[in-house]
Amino acid sequence: MKLFRLAVTILLCCNLAAFAADDNTFFDHVDRFLEVYAHDGRVDYGAIHENPERLNALAREIAGFDPGKLPEGDPQKAFWINAYNILVIKGIIDHYPTDSPLSIPGFFKEIKHPVAGQMLTLDEIEHERIRAAYGDARIHFALVCAARGCPPIRNQAYRPEILNAQLETSTRQILNDPAFIRIDPAKKSAAISEIFKWFRGDFESGGATVRDFINRYLTEDIPGDFTITFYSYDWQLNDSQP
Repeated sequence: MKLFRLAVTILLCCNLAAFAADDNTFFDHVDRFLEVYAHDGRVDYGAIHENPERLNALAREIAGFDPGKLPEGDPQKAFWINAYNILVIKGIIDHYPTDSPLSIPGFFKEIKHPVAGQMLTLDEIEHERIRAAYGDARIHFALVCAARGCPPIRNQAYRPEILNAQLETSTRQILNDPAFIRIDPAKKSAAISEIFKWFRGDFESGGATVRDFINRYLTEDIPGDFTITFYSYDWQLNDSQP
């Protein structure tokens, strides 16, 4: 009996190890792709356009992926974040060259992509599969919409086992970038991205204010007597090429 139990335990451990390895394959592929094509927060669309095989393989992987085989919570959230970012790049490459995602008709709201056995627009992925499902305002600093006004894209995948730490790091780095949160002590003002206007409700959950959310991550708070305004969103393509 003891030998039987030992054999069953070994078999279960082997299966779990194989299952975990299979789960991580997608994230490993995203990692390797972004390491090559994401530089200094931007994307080398020209290089991808010349050699789209890796991107096309990732898109096929996303199309056939079953998020249900992952545990609920961070593993599934990580899949959807990576799927969004990769499919944004795919949408640009499908219409490259272009100067902006807004120059592509229906880029966010109408063009559908095969994702996990479904046909979804980028907006459906963002708003239904991510925002509505997880209620995590930090995702606005992980999702990259191919515009310069977006947060910079990381050159690594968002991974289930470290997702919370990655979201914290991305949010903190971006909100402490003086190009993103533009504080002028002389004028007692702070100009912030229109992201905070479009998704105000996400940042004000739990009775907090947008200022409260930002100050949670800033090394130096925006004082309560500073005026907050919104600067115009930059929709130019976040292309690494000049």
